[in-house]
This record gives sequence, C-alpha cells and structure tokens, in this order.
Amino acid sequence: MSKSIWFLTLGIAYSLESLREGRMDASTAAPFVARLAAIAAATGFVLVAGFQIALAFGAPWGRGAWGGAHDVLPTRLRIASSVGAVTLILGALIVLGRAGYWGSAMPSAVFLWGTWALVGAITLSAFGNFASSSRWERLFMGPIALLLALLCLVVVLTSHL
Repeated sequence: MSKSIWFLTLGIAYSLESLREGRMDASTAAPFVARLAAIAAATGFVLVAGFQIALAFGAPWGRGAWGGAHDVLPTRLRIASSVGAVTLILGALIVLGRAGYWGSAMPSAVFLWGTWALVGAITLSAFGNFASSSRWERLFMGPIALLLALLCLVVVLTSHL
C-alpha cells in the first residue's frame, strides 16, 4: 500500500504544479486526484481483504484482528472474516465506481452514497481498532483504516460524476 500512497502523493504534487503553471485547470485536476485516491483505496481494501481471507482459512494472525484474543480464529470469527473480506471487495468496487473506472450504467448515486458510507464505516472501524486491546490492531489496522477512510473522503469530494 505504501507504493499506492507514494503515487497518490506524486499525483497530487503533479496536479498542484500543473494547476500553478496553467497546464491543468481545476476541472481536470480534481478527477485526476480522485482516480489516484480511488486506486490507492481499492488497493488497500483488497490487501486488507486478503488478510481477512487468510484469517478465514486459519492463518495464525488472529492477534491482529477481532480484538486479538486468538492466534487462530474460532469458526464464528472465521465466518466474520469471510463476510468482512466480501465487504472490503465491495468497498473497492464502490470507490472505483465513484472515480469513474466502471459502472457507467449504474446510477451515480449508488457510488456517491456508497463512498460516503465507506467513509463513515471505515472511520468507525479505525476508532474501534485504536481502542482495541490488541497492540497489532492499534499500531497497524487503526492507521490503515484511517488512511482508507481519508482516501475515500478524497474520492467522494473530488469526483464529479
């Protein structure tokens, strides 16, 4: 995910420089930034979904999820991780749709409100991770969730579909 953030930062810097020099106007810079942020967010969602899938299949990384009480998750939490992975993949599709990568036949309100829902839900997830008794959730999953929420906020505020 760090490469995605690096490219996003580079893209924002390029957009600002292009705006300053008159090579790009605000109407083209905002969608450019939105698309970069959407790629970064979707990448993050897919990576976290991969983590959840690994947990669902019994990877011994349970200390980094669901409160950190188990090395290997019990069945009920494996099922929850599976549902979480599907939800994260849907989140990736929603944010990519909001940035215009797909879904032109769908009403734009689906992507607009879906991305706003992601901002809210992922922000709440970040707070939950920061409050967790699990050190791994506080140090890694909290910041990752907060970053994903901010990226979704950038997408929803800079996309004009």
